[in-house]
Amino acid sequence: MTATQQLSFPRQSARTQRFTLGAPRAFTVSPDGARVVFLRSSSGTERSGLLRVLDLDGPAPRERIAADPGELLGGAGEELSAEEKARRERSREGSAGIVGYAVDRAVELAAFTLSGRLFTAELRAGTARELPAPGPVIDPRPSPDGRWVAYATGGSLRVTGAEGDGDRPLAEPEDAHVCWGQAEFVAAEEMGRSRGYWWAPESDRLLVARVDDRAVRRWWISDPAHPDREPARVAYPAAGTPNAEVRLYVVALDGGRTEVVWDRVRHPYLARVHWSADGPPLLLVQSRDQRTQAFLEVDPDTGGTRLVHLDEDPVWLELFAGVPAWAPDVTPGGRGGGRLVRIADEGGARVLAVGDRVLTGADLHVRAVLGVGADHVLVSASAGEGAAAPETGEIHVYRVGARGAERLSEGPGVHSAAGCGDVTVIASAGLEATGTSVRVLRGGRVVAEVASYAERPSITARPRLVEAGARRIPCAVLLPSDRAADDDRPLPVLMDPYGGPHGQRVLASHHAHLTSQWFADQGFAVVVADGRGTPGRSPEWEKSVRDDFGLTLDDQVEALRALAGTFPFDLDRVAVRGWSYGGYLAGMAVLRRPDVFHAAVVGAPVTDLRLYDTHWTERYLGDPAAQPEVYTANSLVGDDGLTVAGTPHRPMMVVHGLADDNVVVAHALRLSSALLSAGRPHEVLPLTGVTHMTPQEQIAENLLLLQVDFLKRSLGMDRG
Repeated sequence: MTATQQLSFPRQSARTQRFTLGAPRAFTVSPDGARVVFLRSSSGTERSGLLRVLDLDGPAPRERIAADPGELLGGAGEELSAEEKARRERSREGSAGIVGYAVDRAVELAAFTLSGRLFTAELRAGTARELPAPGPVIDPRPSPDGRWVAYATGGSLRVTGAEGDGDRPLAEPEDAHVCWGQAEFVAAEEMGRSRGYWWAPESDRLLVARVDDRAVRRWWISDPAHPDREPARVAYPAAGTPNAEVRLYVVALDGGRTEVVWDRVRHPYLARVHWSADGPPLLLVQSRDQRTQAFLEVDPDTGGTRLVHLDEDPVWLELFAGVPAWAPDVTPGGRGGGRLVRIADEGGARVLAVGDRVLTGADLHVRAVLGVGADHVLVSASAGEGAAAPETGEIHVYRVGARGAERLSEGPGVHSAAGCGDVTVIASAGLEATGTSVRVLRGGRVVAEVASYAERPSITARPRLVEAGARRIPCAVLLPSDRAADDDRPLPVLMDPYGGPHGQRVLASHHAHLTSQWFADQGFAVVVADGRGTPGRSPEWEKSVRDDFGLTLDDQVEALRALAGTFPFDLDRVAVRGWSYGGYLAGMAVLRRPDVFHAAVVGAPVTDLRLYDTHWTERYLGDPAAQPEVYTANSLVGDDGLTVAGTPHRPMMVVHGLADDNVVVAHALRLSSALLSAGRPHEVLPLTGVTHMTPQEQIAENLLLLQVDFLKRSLGMDRG
């Protein structure tokens, strides 16, 4: 047993970043099927990621290191720029070293940053070196032919030769409000678009986003623990206020540029960009209310655009990873271009469409496109409403073609994949085995496995995945590990949800339930419920919360009461904890349903929805100027204080990071002020220097311990 395994679970979980350190990730398969590139740190407690290559050719697969941050930096510690810290915050990246990379078309050259410096690795030779570049460098990407590397720095987009020669700017900001080649806040935080430029397949030009944030209102994020430091000035587009202006240009390697023209008044959001050899540049642009989106072809010579497809929805249109894209047109007499690959909500199901054909039906709920081949599309999907049997918490990998969908992942669990040609890398996590196993398939046959160095948890999660109530709400129920099977004494209940959009918690994966199991082992019956609004069920399930987040609370109550008939719940002692939307839901639970919930840990909550960003908030609640009553009804606090009054008081612990630039601490402070004005005692735990993530080891550990202490005190468990 290692020293780490002898630690308490909270300390082990914090030290291993929830057991993600040492696990392989970010896989790329070379087109010739000879190499799999990925990231992995050297142990389950080492934060620094190394770039690695698995060679598949030869007598046996062989793994080697392509780039080691320790060697490249000469043992020096990393220094991150403010821009890089912001990028990592948007992507919830808490590790160090090489945290991301980009490759050329042949997957022979990789580019990445360390301490804001530019590095490349020759993946065949296994050598890495630094290229001279003005920094701090952001998001370097090789050209498809491997001759150039583009990168962003200081608001500019620059390019340098792969040998380190010919560095020059391609686009430079006109003033301090303009930035070239980087994603704006709402794109990175809410749209899942972290990039701001895209290479042409011929490597002779790029599509480059120009962001002008002068219209965006400025907020100030201060550090009260250090009054000598100036507050950070950030551009934050709160609901109903102006967004950044985003334009797109075709930029040649000589600096010449042509603006891409579309109706930016009707479709101001640039949500997706795709440029491959299978068709012209492809854009997905959205209306501000996200009820209309257009798929546009771009003529890179003129900047003109042509409508390929238009989607409309009376509620909202979801964005998906991996689409839009082009699939090669392999039909006889085809026009030589591509067929549009998209995911759509049609006929009450979430389906995959390629060209004019819908290739999946109601039995699959398609979640993302993982890769596009000549005759198939690799997708991530869960069981749809039309499936023969429910698969609670499972996510699988399918190869979809003209003849239907073939499941590639094996066994119940949560599976993801990356692939190219006949090589597919499948990462699988299940309920029985700890961690994630990674298999490499060639032609459907396993040819290699990628080892994980992640720590083995000191506890074992034992969730029971069930469906509860008339709505068949997916739930995970966890009881204390040492509880005898015939022990029917009622237990205090802890609801442990996220419970909102884009936040599925009920997963058929062991590690997804470790923290909930630890809380159960402190003497609780823990329930994780994914009610309406959470992903993975059906479009109707997700979109039913439009204008009414209260439905997410109703489903927590329904799940609790339905499960009480099967499990030993003490309904006179029910608490709830959550973070972000889960924190909002926890606060709403004790304020609006104190008849059901008796204490809450309210972590980083959105309490006044007018203070949250445009793209997320307006998707669900519309324009605050057009329907202010909807914002009032869904917020926990407003101009007049608490939105509920005259209800019994329940203990609350409000927790918030003072450096949070996503859900700013004003949310927690306004809630605390409203509670104080209403004469309601509560506890506030400010986290100095902490953002919306809590990666710091001691803070993450103590946060769990303090929550347990509060919950036991509030429910009278400390009195025996």
